[in-house]
Amino acid sequence: MERFKVANTASILGIAGNIFLFIIKIVVGVISSSQAMIADAMNSASDILSSIMTFIGNRVSSKEADEDHNLGHGKAEYIYSMLISITMIILGFTILYDSILSIFIKNEYNFTIWLVIVCIITIFTKMCLYLYTNKIGKKYNNLLVEANSKDHRNDCLITFFNLVAAILSLLHVKYIDGIVGIGISLWIIYTGFKIFKDSYDVLMDKTISVETKEKVLEIIGCHDEILKISHFNATPVGYLYQVSFSIFVDGNLSTFKSHEIANKLEREIERKIPEIYLTIIHVNPAKVNKDTKK
Repeated sequence: MERFKVANTASILGIAGNIFLFIIKIVVGVISSSQAMIADAMNSASDILSSIMTFIGNRVSSKEADEDHNLGHGKAEYIYSMLISITMIILGFTILYDSILSIFIKNEYNFTIWLVIVCIITIFTKMCLYLYTNKIGKKYNNLLVEANSKDHRNDCLITFFNLVAAILSLLHVKYIDGIVGIGISLWIIYTGFKIFKDSYDVLMDKTISVETKEKVLEIIGCHDEILKISHFNATPVGYLYQVSFSIFVDGNLSTFKSHEIANKLEREIERKIPEIYLTIIHVNPAKVNKDTKK
């Protein structure tokens, strides 16, 4: 399936790019004793783990439905996203602690032009990865790829402030290095919590958005033969949704005719709303002398 193939490609590119960036960041960070650069390197380390989790999660979620998993393995995508978020939160608090210490405990900071060079290389690399993953993440509605895309975008901003800290160190404003480290850690923590919430919502079967539900109701409203609907439910299955509801039609219609109405409506909803992959409609008879349509 194309959706999973492009997600795998995005994961592999992310792993390769982040390994390269981690190596050059950690080397330059240790040599210069830059807390901001070391924090940036640890951020790249978390990105490596995120890309690996994306790769594994994508492979698991791409498996077809079987006897034990009738609705497929789509939720694996969100389980691995949650693991990524927890790792990011733990890493963020660790960096936050070290960055705060670096402000109050005077560290030897040695400026080197390599700090600037590494920042520029990182911004360029991450921007390319962001543009690629953002495009395919939105195209295929893949939370794992979108999470990586946001991470790449955030890294560009983080490294920009790292670059500012390196330049200001030439003016002997060295406490900025620790402040940037704090900023990076807080951003990692925030992103981690956001990914956790998005994953949690799906795993806890959060229903479709109000906007999507209104689209469904609008489609139903165009069918005059449907007098009433009830018991509307929506369940996430991976990155898509399954919806079910009951419709009431003229009780004088034949069984074939009433179910034909439901079958056509199911196909129409699935065709017009991409995020809904399965529609299940139960048909009930209604008296035609009462306008029970909603």
